[in-house]
Amino acid sequence: MFAIIETGGKQYKVQFGDEIYVEKLDAAEGQSVEFPVVALFGDDGVQVGAPYVEGAKVTGRVVKSGKAKKITVFTYKAKKNEKRKMGHRQPYTKVQIEAVNA
Repeated sequence: MFAIIETGGKQYKVQFGDEIYVEKLDAAEGQSVEFPVVALFGDDGVQVGAPYVEGAKVTGRVVKSGKAKKITVFTYKAKKNEKRKMGHRQPYTKVQIEAVNA
């Protein structure tokens, strides 16, 4: 059984036992989270939502929250002596999928 869920403006293909990194959620470690927006559900056949599958939901447990590795953002304009170097660390939440229900 698998599903394609939508959270944080992105879509993820998940099944039981998967650990995924999603955009930061307001949930503490060990807390259960629910993803009610299921775009596609597959078991023996495939149910495609229009736009979402009715009555389907995916539940998971928050393993940890943190920040990703730092990336360097460098903006530059030629011939203007204008440049700026910045860093960015994107916050994330690691979720372990516990159930995929339709």
